[in-house]
Amino acid sequence: MRAVLVVNPKATTTSERSRDVLVRALRSEVHLTVRYTRRRGHATTLAREAAEEGVDVVVTLGGDGTVNEMVNGLMTAQPPTVPGAVSSAERLPALATVPGGSTNVFARALGLPREWPEGTSMILEGLRLGRYRTIGLGRADDRYFTFCAGFGLDAAVIHRVEQARRRGRVSSPSLYLRAILSQYFFASDRRRPAIRLERPGELVEAGLSTAIIQNTAPWTYLGDREINPNPKASFDLDLDVLALRQLRVPSTTRTVTQFFSSRPDPTGRQVLRLHDVAEFTLVSSRPQAFQLDGDYLGEREKVRFTSVPAALRVIC
Repeated sequence: MRAVLVVNPKATTTSERSRDVLVRALRSEVHLTVRYTRRRGHATTLAREAAEEGVDVVVTLGGDGTVNEMVNGLMTAQPPTVPGAVSSAERLPALATVPGGSTNVFARALGLPREWPEGTSMILEGLRLGRYRTIGLGRADDRYFTFCAGFGLDAAVIHRVEQARRRGRVSSPSLYLRAILSQYFFASDRRRPAIRLERPGELVEAGLSTAIIQNTAPWTYLGDREINPNPKASFDLDLDVLALRQLRVPSTTRTVTQFFSSRPDPTGRQVLRLHDVAEFTLVSSRPQAFQLDGDYLGEREKVRFTSVPAALRVIC
């Protein structure tokens, strides 16, 4: 079995020594090539090249941003014909994810442990046993995502956190909390909702302030605790949406509190929830912050979202 390991050398929770341990462990199971990312977006190129070389497995060592880049590389590759393959997912290399970031939502949503040594052990077992799962993905315009997207408030918070990290701050729950409060109280136009949601054959949902899109649950983690705006979201279904209308303090506080419940079911007059939606478009009268899989991608006024069922095989 041929495999390519793509390493983000800036991954938060790994070191050169731990990477060496991982490489030795993988080489006990597969014929391995190791490649390192050098810049943002490089993992997309490396994954596409690996798929077009016809390797069997691509392995990531990095955070959710690295995984997102790898998935986009695989999904836009032109792999060679695979004998016996009956679906596009079977033509592509399988994806294995070693958690190396600060949160690792995608890996944990697949049932992998939070720490990379335990995650590596499970991946090696999956390789030995041929334990694969085929999952669906989301697509926002021409870019794929694995677990979530955001249009509005949550994306603006991620932008604030990324700016703080570039200034040397360490990613932590307290950093996110300060970013949320600053964005909500001082930088959001909470009284003038600008977003509308359009679906083929359905009435337009207007007057929305922010939207969270999920391809699986949970949406993210706060330490070890799951945060679940859309608890029924699944890799095996289409997309789920939670949108908030006016961001009033009482209703927003109540909704966010519901996210943290042991049995979350956010409801209220200011809440719009849609389950298992194949296609929709978010349109805004003014630019909104936009994120995919926890990476801020700038501002947009319009984004079309589609579900891509049974898109990719993963080792889990």
